[in-house]
Amino acid sequence: MKDIILVSHCMLNTFSKVESFGEEEGREEARRKVMKTIIENGIGIIQLPCPELIMYGTKRWGHVKDQFDTPHFRNVCRCEFEIYLQQLQEYINNGYNIIGILGIDGSPSCGVDLTCVGDWRGEIGSNPNLRQTIDSIKYIGEKGVLMDEISKILSENGIELEMFGFQTETADKICERIENAVK
Repeated sequence: MKDIILVSHCMLNTFSKVESFGEEEGREEARRKVMKTIIENGIGIIQLPCPELIMYGTKRWGHVKDQFDTPHFRNVCRCEFEIYLQQLQEYINNGYNIIGILGIDGSPSCGVDLTCVGDWRGEIGSNPNLRQTIDSIKYIGEKGVLMDEISKILSENGIELEMFGFQTETADKICERIENAVK
């Protein structure tokens, strides 16, 4: 069987992420472990677009889901995914096994089981309540905007795919699920 997985853009290109000033210990090693599992099992990789990079470039600040949860950003996500939907349909119609979609938990766009929300807005330098604004950020059990739109599009087209939410602590479980999907 020919297996394919769709992955969030930054799983392959970490330069697309918001610049981090203190990367979580072990995260890069965990990411590489998951990607190595995919490659060693001969799985084809489809790299999804990064709507944050497309809309805001590499010099962007970190955002929360609340900022992206707008009709325009959702439309950008839908439009960007359209060509990937067509690829998926082509692969499915020709007998390929689509293992699923690998997202990035915690991301406002690519979170699968976890995304970040908060009262994040305004001019940072002139915010008299900056500490309160920063402290308002929290993780909740929802999909990010891109993954939410992808889920809706897949459902609208009768396609069921498993979604995996990457976190440092879920890497081993994701590797196991991927290996089981190709057996």
